[in-house]
Order: sequence, then structure tokens, then C-alpha cells
Amino acid sequence: MTHHDTTPSPHSDLANRPIAVVTGGSAGLGRALVAALAADGWQVITDGRDADRLRAAADAIRAGLPGARITALPGDVTDSEHRAALRAAVEDHGRLDLLVNNASVLGPASGEHRYRRLDQVTPADLQHVWRHNVGAPLVLTSLLLGHLVAGHGTLLSLSSDAAVEHYPGWGLYSASKAGLDHLTATFAAENPEITAYAVDPGDMRTALHQQWFPDQDISDRPLPEAVVPHLIGLLASRPPSGRYRATDLPTATTTRRPSAQEA
Repeated sequence: MTHHDTTPSPHSDLANRPIAVVTGGSAGLGRALVAALAADGWQVITDGRDADRLRAAADAIRAGLPGARITALPGDVTDSEHRAALRAAVEDHGRLDLLVNNASVLGPASGEHRYRRLDQVTPADLQHVWRHNVGAPLVLTSLLLGHLVAGHGTLLSLSSDAAVEHYPGWGLYSASKAGLDHLTATFAAENPEITAYAVDPGDMRTALHQQWFPDQDISDRPLPEAVVPHLIGLLASRPPSGRYRATDLPTATTTRRPSAQEA
């Protein structure tokens, strides 16, 4: 289902606002990043598989940020019609400055636990994880690449320490994140007009992280809102393309680069 849900803005400078696509914006880090970008003046196109949760998230952000420009499109990034809807939304805006590949799944769709030994992974499990974490970001980025190149934009893929570390039971997820890292680096190598980052956000207090540790109290982990200033700092400082850990990045509350007088 395609659903455009935008809020009229009192601002007259819409043509000057940067445009971002953030997948998986209904919860966790995606939702926090959508809110931060909207607060910084971005027009944000976002999506989520749960239409009600996506709508509630977008409405809550708008309630706290009158004039926020958020286009919420319920759907799954593995669905070709939904990806076409995202591209249509970008074309409606006329350009794209930032694509964030955030939506992902943790592990196999079947079974009681999301973690599983590699010798117990089924072809269906492999397809489920690979389509969400590697295939969809690859195809969506390719669909929107022309806009990113034209605007010398930024590609940001949310990675994990699991992309470089090896945890028993998490091999499928880890391999998918390593694959996403490589795709992101290759897009950068093939398209010098854009800047591309794979960022490990670190542990966070999210529903996804709770799935990793279903029997543990994760209240000591930072909220996603604590990671967002590092991502905003990345966009503001725009270092060379590469893989980064969020904790190694500077923090910022705006993507606007300081002027020579402010620096």
C-alpha cells in the first residue's frame, strides 16, 4: 500500500531544504534520526512495515515540531512496488541529499530465537535476512543513485560491530552486515560524486537489541537518541567515505557546517 502523508508547512523556503530518505523510521534509531533531521530543517521521506506504528511515529514528531516535513510511506523495502513508491516520492521532491539504509532484520524468521548456528540456517532463513539487509539496500540505492550523484549526496548504511566480529549464533546477521559494508564501500568507489559511510552505532536500548538478549535487562544501554548526535556530526563534518564507529565520531545537533567565522 502506498500512502503519502505530508503536513503543510508554514515555511516558504522548502526549495532550499535538503531531502533525506530514511528506511525503517517507525522505531528505534530510524525514528530518532528522522526526528533529528526534521528538527534540523530536512524534508524526510521514511517508511516502516507496520503502518500504524509508522503513522504514530510521524504524528508524534510533527506534534513536537510544527512545520516538520515528513512523508511517511508504509511498506517493506524488499517489496519492489514499495521501493518504486519511495523513488516516486523522491522525484516529487526533485532531488535527494541523503539516503539512510537503516531498515533491517536481526535473524531467521522462523523458530523461537532469532539467533541460530550456521549449520541450522535454512534457505528460507538466508533469503529472509539477505533480502532485508543486503538485497533491498542494494536495489534501493541503485534506484536512487542518480539523484544522489546529481546532488553530490550522502549514502549512510547502518552497520554493526557484528560485521567485523564473530558471535556464535549470529553468523547470518553478521555476514549480512559485512555484505552491506562492502556494498556501501563499493558504491563510494564507483561513484566519486557521493560520500558513503557504513556506521556501527554500537549497542542501543531498542527492541531489536532486546531480541539479541531476550533474557537480559538492557536498560544500561544508551537510547537511540544518544547515538543520533554522532550521525548528525558525521553529516556536518563529512569525513572521507569509509566505515566508522559512532562513538568515534564528533557530536553535533545540526548538519549545517560552521562558517569560517564560527570555526
